[in-house]
Amino acid sequence: MGLFSWFKLKSKPKSHLPKIDVRKRFDLLNRTGQGSMSKVWRARDRKLGRVVCLKLLDKEKTQKFESRFIGLNKPSEGVICMMLRHKNIVQTFEYGISYEGEPCLIMELIEGVGLNFLIETKSPQLEGNRILILSQIADALEYMHTLGFLHRDICPRNVMVTKDNIVKLIDFGLTIPNRPEFLKPGNRTGTPNYLAPEVIRRTTTDHRVDLFALGVTAYETYTGVLPWEKATSASLQTLLSHMNSPGKDPREVCPKMDKQTAQFLIKAIERDPNKRFQTAAEFREALQRLPKA
Repeated sequence: MGLFSWFKLKSKPKSHLPKIDVRKRFDLLNRTGQGSMSKVWRARDRKLGRVVCLKLLDKEKTQKFESRFIGLNKPSEGVICMMLRHKNIVQTFEYGISYEGEPCLIMELIEGVGLNFLIETKSPQLEGNRILILSQIADALEYMHTLGFLHRDICPRNVMVTKDNIVKLIDFGLTIPNRPEFLKPGNRTGTPNYLAPEVIRRTTTDHRVDLFALGVTAYETYTGVLPWEKATSASLQTLLSHMNSPGKDPREVCPKMDKQTAQFLIKAIERDPNKRFQTAAEFREALQRLPKA
């Protein structure tokens, strides 16, 4: 189980969670984002005396997701986030439930932008910093996997980058323990363009689903495009096209790319999990041998 015994992961019942009076405690300054199951605010916390990131989870969508794991003692997002203490993972200060019944998390406010924004805008900030940025994501993943968790939603949208190129991995709403009972076939959750073939096939999964998603993220960071045609939905037809065809050679998009980098990216998105990188450390070590980009 990694660094913590299993009994420490059990979530408290909702009735035992600390109540947080969102309206009285926070000045909601502006929305900073919205996930599939949450709303995120930049907020002034009167109790802590600072500006924080306040995440309010949709109670119905969260309950629907958690219902997949009834009887398995799955820790809640709040419990998991409070355990994660790493320089490349957003820090969570507190979690609880609002008076309206919404699970909520109080986190550090990251002054930065999503990696997706840097990619989409072809930001000059990426130039010369791709290896640095991707290495930090791998560091965060290595830590999570050692601790005994799978992120399950690695993608550029869930990677924040500061102006000093410090990376913070965010959004642990789909995170699960890396234990057999949570890795059984059927849990097809995540962002469609970054789903590993074994997730799409609904077969047994392991930590390598995160490495595949990291590989797609790396491919996109280097080339500006996805290895496959962009999915507009999670339809089975779209997902099957990713599963049944290899990603395009990155040199088709970037003809000047060196062979070593191209081979790295091709291995990172291998459909066969046994042929892709096996650990986040292996991914990072291979990445750091590449020419600066």
